[in-house]
Amino acid sequence: MSAPDRSLVLALRLRDRRRSLGLTQQQVVRRLSGLGITTTNKALSSHEHGAGIDVAKLPEFAAALDCTVTYLLGLTEDPSSWQPDAQLGARSSPSDGRTSAVRQVLDVLEDQIPTAEPFVPAEQAPDARPMPAKSWILGPYPTTH
Repeated sequence: MSAPDRSLVLALRLRDRRRSLGLTQQQVVRRLSGLGITTTNKALSSHEHGAGIDVAKLPEFAAALDCTVTYLLGLTEDPSSWQPDAQLGARSSPSDGRTSAVRQVLDVLEDQIPTAEPFVPAEQAPDARPMPAKSWILGPYPTTH
């Protein structure tokens, strides 16, 4: 997938997700503002029509639209899924550029994910507190059912 294709997928996902939630651009702008992202209706409209988004802001856009970064990037059809669809891997071959492009985006995003070393179970950590929603870059923390 070329860079223009990725931009188009992201643009369409932004617009379609906003519409499926029944939100106006102004409501999304307010949600983004609450997450620390200052933008305008005009800028959001530009993003929805293919203008690039700073990759560092993708987690906030996903949080404002109640979906995952994985969904916005077109890696899954499920807005709540943080894991790419299995079919994506089957459709893309290393030679088509998609795999390396997705890997580059995920490498950039991985640097943004907050980590805590070493892992300490919450019940053993006296100062444990819930992680803010925007700290989990790929969407809601996965739970086991």
